[in-house]
Amino acid sequence: MKNKIRDILQTYWGHNAFRPLQEDIILSVLEGRDTLALMPTGGGKSICFQVPAMANEGVCIVVSPLISLIKDQVEALKKRGISAVAIMSGMKRNEIEIALANASYGKTKFLYVTPERLATELFRASVQNMKVNLLAIDEAHCISQWGYDFRPPYLQIAEIRELIPDTPILALTATATPEVQSDIQEKLKFKTENIFRKSFERKNLSYVVFHEEDKMKKLLNVISNVRGTGVIYVRNRKKTKEVAEYLQKQKIKASYYHAGLSASIRSTVQEDWMNEKVRVIVATNAFGMGIDKGNVRFVVHLDLPESPEAYFQEAGRAGRDEEKAYAVLLYNQSDIEELTYRAQLSFPETKEILRVYNALANYYQLPVGSGKGVSYDFDITHFSKSYKMLPATVHPCIKVLEMEGLLALSDAADLHSRLHIIAKYDELYEFQVRHPKFDHLIKTILRSHEGVFDDYVQVNENILCQRAAISKEELIESLKQLEKLQILSYVPATDAPQLTFTEERLDERDVHIDRQNLALRKERFMKRVRAMIRYTTQPTKCRSQMLLEYFGEIRDQRCGVCDYCLKRNKIDVSDFEFETIETQIKMTLVSHSLELSELVNHIKEARQDKSIKVIEWLIDNERISYAEGNLLKWNG
Repeated sequence: MKNKIRDILQTYWGHNAFRPLQEDIILSVLEGRDTLALMPTGGGKSICFQVPAMANEGVCIVVSPLISLIKDQVEALKKRGISAVAIMSGMKRNEIEIALANASYGKTKFLYVTPERLATELFRASVQNMKVNLLAIDEAHCISQWGYDFRPPYLQIAEIRELIPDTPILALTATATPEVQSDIQEKLKFKTENIFRKSFERKNLSYVVFHEEDKMKKLLNVISNVRGTGVIYVRNRKKTKEVAEYLQKQKIKASYYHAGLSASIRSTVQEDWMNEKVRVIVATNAFGMGIDKGNVRFVVHLDLPESPEAYFQEAGRAGRDEEKAYAVLLYNQSDIEELTYRAQLSFPETKEILRVYNALANYYQLPVGSGKGVSYDFDITHFSKSYKMLPATVHPCIKVLEMEGLLALSDAADLHSRLHIIAKYDELYEFQVRHPKFDHLIKTILRSHEGVFDDYVQVNENILCQRAAISKEELIESLKQLEKLQILSYVPATDAPQLTFTEERLDERDVHIDRQNLALRKERFMKRVRAMIRYTTQPTKCRSQMLLEYFGEIRDQRCGVCDYCLKRNKIDVSDFEFETIETQIKMTLVSHSLELSELVNHIKEARQDKSIKVIEWLIDNERISYAEGNLLKWNG
């Protein structure tokens, strides 16, 4: 089997060897064992389910919440000659039926689905007719209420398992605390515990935190001193443009990216950065998922992320080529206050949540009892203006409604236009004879697109216009007429986020918000916020050690390259000596305060000059400080 999977890796991906742990995970899956794989961002998670799926007959079902990532992986598989299809929000029922039928008939190797699709009767009926060789769950932390990105539709996966009981499951995540790791296995009904952990340690990545009042000045300093391309993360869309324009004025090739831009603009910006026509991209957290650029030399956060999970994932996009890179966080006191304020806004009052729910249902003109499983393009700015709300209020309410399993909001779909001829060959021929005005266009479609009778194919309206020698307006109108005449099905492109009603619209009196559960989620959320603030403001050890410890990985050795370690290295005291002296200082000052000379005399197991260096370092880093009467006290 080892030779077989290595041949698959070489044949389809062009690699001679697996990365560390990949082969072990693949063999575990091929042995039929439920498997949880913990691998950092950029660690090669997709290979872990794609290779074993290719090694066995049948289809691999991949569950992922990220439409952009799904699209990238489907396109990448197709380019390698592997049949792959996606079912997600924004698709017509007929499209979904064809995709499921092809998977059932064995024409598809990889079937990607967004989690809200799992609950539909159509999917559940179809999956029982498929030969499923693997169920792969990407972003598996989304199944845990205690994770930072809980998505209730993920809980449907356990029910899908019951329909394919002999199929192994592979859960993958880059960010899971020990508690979440246990929860993932429990919720997915693992037969036995089985975890593969690739160390989250990034030895080439230097974590640096600067307390700065003038963050833009420091940002320029970072960009000037670090060569290569980089990403700057900010909190909101407006700020992406402001920071990019500021950098442009400083003669730095910069652009900006956020989910509110059109698909074509986002694609252009991303390509320019990938090809290094642009050096720096300023973005919201909408940017980065699925982007395979190894030589990113720096990632700078100008605003504080809400959790160590989010920070670790975003910062981890630097240095994937394993060359030296920097993860820089710039903050001041107002950032701490803003993060705490935003965290409170994330849990709105029940009446506000109900108001948003009713407004959404009315916005899409959904009567009570309808709408289950239906997806709509969603423009949060337009919606908020229509109902005189602030997006900052609307978004948290939608998140709560997602938690309650009533809605699902996906990232921007960026779906191309699709077309499928639903008339049979002989029916189409007769139609062309009876309606000569459509004859030339139909022939153009048939010449331009193979397989249009069998499935939906991507179409480019501009190219069709040129080939048919008609205007775009004429083309669109003709396609709409042909759809009304049931000759074809035409789905225009959309690049909007998709809002799906996962349950039928309820009367306001029947909408139940579990306040106790909401309070518990808030408590967990605030715990992550506090952990992020602690990492930022109170470095009690190596930055890398702090992050690893948060994810349950204990490292005795410092990274040596973060800002904490660089300061420690300057005092020329070994780790053992430092820890010995620090322990004695703590034991002494916790019980009572002392003057400097008295404290030095209390330290018996080290040279006096080294004790003084450690004391000075602890004072500089606010671990100890002067109290009244020139006495030193322990701050811890």
